[in-house]
Amino acid sequence: MRNVIDILDLSTQEIDSLIETALDIIDDPAKYSDICRGKKLATLFFEPSTRTRMSFEAAMYELGGNVLSMASAASSSAAKGESVADTAKVISCYADIIAMRHPKEGAALVAANNASIPVINAGDGGHCHPTQTLADLLTIKREKGTLSGLTVGICGDLKFGRTVHSLINAMSRYEGTRFVLISPEELRVPDYVIDESIVRKGIPYTETADLDAAMPELDILYMTRIQRERFFNEEDYLRLKDSYILTADRMKNAGPQMIVMHPLPRVNEISVAVDDDERACYFKQVLNGKYMRMALILMLLGEAGKLSGPAVPRMIQL
Repeated sequence: MRNVIDILDLSTQEIDSLIETALDIIDDPAKYSDICRGKKLATLFFEPSTRTRMSFEAAMYELGGNVLSMASAASSSAAKGESVADTAKVISCYADIIAMRHPKEGAALVAANNASIPVINAGDGGHCHPTQTLADLLTIKREKGTLSGLTVGICGDLKFGRTVHSLINAMSRYEGTRFVLISPEELRVPDYVIDESIVRKGIPYTETADLDAAMPELDILYMTRIQRERFFNEEDYLRLKDSYILTADRMKNAGPQMIVMHPLPRVNEISVAVDDDERACYFKQVLNGKYMRMALILMLLGEAGKLSGPAVPRMIQL
């Protein structure tokens, strides 16, 4: 039985295979529309979510399966004090696979260690968010045609951003990656992430607080919001929340091939005027997330083998 708690639980070969499956789903959705009939996905979300929860649910429905949904901790036995371990054991009696979000780092691992069905981490505190990263990788592949040789700028909350940490872990495994890490000093990438995922692998990187100066050299600008819910001090949040705002004027500093990504939700860090720019890809990420979650559910349930023939690699049309 496999679980996916961290993006590093998947090899690059498995990620490439998931991307191929997702591309095949895009090309021929009818082929997959009944493959999970009789299977049930339990979505256990102990903190608010729109895209991730609904994406998982849409993914399972479009595979022909069913969903058991818990949308908040207040509506579950967690409100009565039930542990994550006991919840995982209970849900294993009802469902075939679990997607879980929890505000505490490590909660998904506890669930995986106690469940008798596969567990997918849908975000655990400030730790990681592997399925968002899968959505990011499919977006990069479709937009840039490759996952190698790219300069990736990541801007905003790099300290608490679980999507940031997962993306760094993933892209650091592809040849020729370079990182430009853009943040205030207080929100820089934690040293352990830089040491383990960048320095140890000899990957070139720059840390800067200057977004405008960095933009001309980027292939990808990955914007993130300053996360109010991760701050212990309201004054610090208010001081830092408007550190970076991407506007249409600011986009003039970027090259014509740079794409803008964002895990969403946004607050005000990307102006709505940027939405009309052909380089804006954050709503494409949302749709790509559904396809990658479909592929991952198939892999973890062992359903992909029911399809006739292996996935055939394809050229990405630029």
